[in-house]
Amino acid sequence: MAYFPFFADLDGRKGLIVGGGTVALRKVQKILPYGPQLTVVAPDIRAEIAAIPGLRLLREAFSEQLLDARDWCFVIAASDDRDVNRQIAALCKTRKIPVNAVDDRAACSFLFPALVRRGSLSVGISTGGASPSGAVYVKEQLDALLPDNLGEILSWLDARRETVKTEIPSETRRSACFVRLFAACLGVGGPLSEAKFRKILVEFRAESLDLEGQYE
Repeated sequence: MAYFPFFADLDGRKGLIVGGGTVALRKVQKILPYGPQLTVVAPDIRAEIAAIPGLRLLREAFSEQLLDARDWCFVIAASDDRDVNRQIAALCKTRKIPVNAVDDRAACSFLFPALVRRGSLSVGISTGGASPSGAVYVKEQLDALLPDNLGEILSWLDARRETVKTEIPSETRRSACFVRLFAACLGVGGPLSEAKFRKILVEFRAESLDLEGQYE
């Protein structure tokens, strides 16, 4: 059965990563841009992890009591001991805490996708653990197709959302306007100038008025 790709808001949420090695570092680097408050626990923590600003570091062995100490949004078991990771996963499941145990699909309640990111756009790719290399292949293909400045275009469109809502009350016509604006941005290879934006908005309003007139 394929995994359903839920997208979660992690900004400010508490996450626990058990492990201080290379795998834990990769997990921190992958998830930290989404804004969680991360705690890393391990007797030995790599200098690269310790150097990352904003992390809470606990230089100690994992203990079951740690799971009850805070309101964890998720836990990542990334120690170098598979049995320990499985034990952590089982403890999390009894507490209804979402858990990822590295390289152990059966012990996980969620999987890490291969990610393609452009600003506010996140594309998650998963094969349900069947083939990580297949997920990486799809990621690389998508990464090559998407414009590097797509995130900049999306931010520009978002900043003009209220203006478009004010100028075009009809939700159907407003959606069509955003389609045209997005296509125009792709056509010029980036955000539109203010003059070009206003020109499209005026043209679209005129078209909308013509359509309304047909039904009077």
